[in-house]
Amino acid sequence: MIVDSHCHLDRLDFDKLDLNLDQVLDSARAKQVEHFLCVSVTLDQFPSMLDKIKDYNDVSASCGVHPLDQKDALDKQRLIDLASHDKVVAIGETGLDYYYAKDTHKIQQESFVGHIEVANQLQKPLIIHTRDAREDTINLMREHNAEKCGGVLHCFTEDWDMAKKAIDLGFYISISGIVTFKNAVELKDVVKQIPLDRLLIETDSPYLAPVPYRGKTNQPAYVQDVAYFISELKGISYKELATATTANFYSLFNLAKQG
Repeated sequence: MIVDSHCHLDRLDFDKLDLNLDQVLDSARAKQVEHFLCVSVTLDQFPSMLDKIKDYNDVSASCGVHPLDQKDALDKQRLIDLASHDKVVAIGETGLDYYYAKDTHKIQQESFVGHIEVANQLQKPLIIHTRDAREDTINLMREHNAEKCGGVLHCFTEDWDMAKKAIDLGFYISISGIVTFKNAVELKDVVKQIPLDRLLIETDSPYLAPVPYRGKTNQPAYVQDVAYFISELKGISYKELATATTANFYSLFNLAKQG
């Protein structure tokens, strides 16, 4: 059994897929996906996201503000209130993205720090998005004691040096379908070096569908393709990869294993 450690179920275009949420989840379950973490990107949209997934025992939630959705200062008290819900197992996604938002570095940094503080207060792990902000991401994690709450650098596309620094802080590294892309040469080398006990797998659906679905709407069922690819890349069996990443997921997010 495997887990999709990062997906955006509320952002799936069900008309385009010609499926409803039940069918999307059933399709993934048929491919041995036993748990899903539905990740928040704004506080305003969190209640509707939670409403969509509240009746599924195998779907957990996170609560936070994506750095590219950070238009105003973080409302920390509102984040605390929303993230205190029993279904919320993580804070985020948060972090820094300097690739797209060249003029919002300061507000991103302030929001990231606020998320770290809330994660430490609530004792829930962080889900961190980082792109073209390696030094600042690690520095803020260190300066604000992110190792106390722990967490994951999701959809990782940076270098081994950054991955190693995050792992040294007790963080996990999550790999998406990007690793299957032909041009992801450096990422493939990074994945080979990530210790199995620090590795997670994800889809980040509806974005970044892996080969052979590239260009199509991504969905949680495709995390199996990511798992197969990584197991071959690391030279281990699919079962070993699945067992390790699933155990890592339940340990990080303090969840009881299904079944």
